[in-house]
Amino acid sequence: MTFDRRVSLITLGVADVERSAAFYEKLGWTRSSASQEKIVFIRLKGLALALFPRHELAKDAGVADTPSGFSGVTLAHNLESPEAVDDAFALALSAGATRVKTPEKVFWGGYSGYFADPDGHLWELAHNPFSPLDKDGHMILPD
Repeated sequence: MTFDRRVSLITLGVADVERSAAFYEKLGWTRSSASQEKIVFIRLKGLALALFPRHELAKDAGVADTPSGFSGVTLAHNLESPEAVDDAFALALSAGATRVKTPEKVFWGGYSGYFADPDGHLWELAHNPFSPLDKDGHMILPD
């Protein structure tokens, strides 16, 4: 048996499910009809995002809910140009995101910036000229 190379669902532990859902809806994302009072599902291209109470997610995983600074995880949204990065960054800020790092040319030859959603989850918006996107916006990586 092999472990299939895919991610089906990303679940973000959030303080207030409705507040977080409203933020992502301001980005133009739509909650699925599978959503319930305690969990919101948002269908993305090729996977889904879930918003679930942070304390409940920690309890389900059997770990302590001890937020403290950087979690060691970022979510990335790659775009087709630096201008598209700037536009997406402005949209995120207008939706209530917190500016973490204004988009700029970066050491690896691309262009990127970071914002935090209402619960502090870090999102990177990036243009990588060395990793093109397919027609659906997915990264094309060599085998």
